[in-house]
Amino acid sequence: MQTEERVAAESHPPTHGVPGRQLAGPWIVLVVLAALAWIVTVDQARGMGIGAGTMGVALPLFAGMWVSMMAAMMFPSVAPVAVVWSRSIARRVDGVQRALRIGSFLSGYLVAWSAFGAAAFAALIGTQRLVDVSPTGAKWLGVAVFAVAGVYQLTPLKSACLRRCRSPMMQLLHYANYKGSARDFRVGLHHGAYCVGCCWGLMIVLVAVGVMNVAAMAGLAGVIFLEKLWGRGEVLSRVVGVAFLAIAGLAVFYPDLLPALQGSSMSMGG
Repeated sequence: MQTEERVAAESHPPTHGVPGRQLAGPWIVLVVLAALAWIVTVDQARGMGIGAGTMGVALPLFAGMWVSMMAAMMFPSVAPVAVVWSRSIARRVDGVQRALRIGSFLSGYLVAWSAFGAAAFAALIGTQRLVDVSPTGAKWLGVAVFAVAGVYQLTPLKSACLRRCRSPMMQLLHYANYKGSARDFRVGLHHGAYCVGCCWGLMIVLVAVGVMNVAAMAGLAGVIFLEKLWGRGEVLSRVVGVAFLAIAGLAVFYPDLLPALQGSSMSMGG
């Protein structure tokens, strides 16, 4: 019986059975926040071009850019989990407390992605130096990035993390045991860690196509959204993996597919 309940919980999207009016408020807030983050992200990207690595951006500015990017790209796909979690606490708190607790959840979620961003910053610094020293080496790095991203899309670990993101009901039941004032932050951090596990392979392609490439960010955000919320999201995940492997093969002969590793784009302020 327990196995059947678990399968049933994982067979429905997280908002299954939730009244529409209880979904509307959190959805609208997260969509508005994502839209504002896109405005900030596009404004930051304007004039920077599609350069290698961090394009000379220092860590504090990069951290701000990264958080804005993650809010823009990830909030639409994390909205269902935030909606269900907010519903679980709605009966026990007033409106202000509910908003504060959802804010704490989102803060924890962004901290998980910020930790990944710190690792990304270090990798981008190395990429920038490689482009300056060895354009041929940079090309092979781009090939490797797409190959790694493609292979990861096809692994059981990707599938396991994606299932947690697509159907988090069992996780939310586990979160109900969390105690203390930092409970919502811990829930967001924990779910964010699964989201990083699900999506890091997609995000690393920005190393090859440009970390401030708005078109690439929008495309990846669309893939992430569909992977998590579309009924055939797991199939899409594998299709994207095969596509990345194909791009890796083509990039050996057509390095223009790796615009951020060409060493000829504008840098910040150029």
